[in-house]
Amino acid sequence: MTSGRPTPDSLPKEPLPRLLAVMAWLRDRQHGCPWDIDQTFRTIAPYTIEEAYEVADAIERDDMPALKEELGDLLLQVVYHSQIASEARAFAFDDVAAAIADKMVDRHPHVFGDLDIKTADAQTVSWEARKAAERAARAQTPAGALDGVARALPALMRAEKIQKRAARVGFDWTTIGPVIDKIEEELRELRSELEAGEVERARVADELGDVLFAVANLARHCKVDPEVALRATNDKFEKRFRHIERRLAEDGRKPAEASLEEMEALWQEAKTKA
Repeated sequence: MTSGRPTPDSLPKEPLPRLLAVMAWLRDRQHGCPWDIDQTFRTIAPYTIEEAYEVADAIERDDMPALKEELGDLLLQVVYHSQIASEARAFAFDDVAAAIADKMVDRHPHVFGDLDIKTADAQTVSWEARKAAERAARAQTPAGALDGVARALPALMRAEKIQKRAARVGFDWTTIGPVIDKIEEELRELRSELEAGEVERARVADELGDVLFAVANLARHCKVDPEVALRATNDKFEKRFRHIERRLAEDGRKPAEASLEEMEALWQEAKTKA
């Protein structure tokens, strides 16, 4: 980094070099931003996750201007982590870009080599096999089927991923019937805990977790992404509840001032307008 404060005109003109230079200056110990200087991998990580969800939200809304902005915010997170790593002499942005390019070439031998893969399903099998081989090569001990499933993933998404991993080694039902039976079994166990004389919250939480895990398994067998399905239901609930609020507001009231029966009737009205 050169001495003196940067100016917009002193930054590179090309977009990516300009972004890298901006981040380097933000982290500059003499002229940078105090907040940016204070950040670490751990303090930035929550923002990285948040930006990824905002990208997904823009896609769901089919909002291209927002998607362009959110992708920029997500790219900034990659540049931020890379700058911190560069300062620690661990790796730099170019190393990140080179590593992912090499990985994509290696995992697509049907594009960059002679392997014949005709379908998306066959590519998925090949992709996962290569990932497993990479994990095994890195591991000091024999790799387990569930190795590499990040603990920081949203719980519903992680449930689906570890179920898929277990299924690859044969730990799975071959038909959907037993999956539904398992949900009913877990619901009975949850009901039993709730109807106990003295409810133990820890046991209720445990049984409720089992129900959610079993439902995620059903979604997998139905070839439905549970995260996407739940997100759609959240949006549907929000739309219908806002209808209740609007209709009550026409009478100068809020939901807290209406009976459950009134709100249920408006909910049913909202369903007919969907």
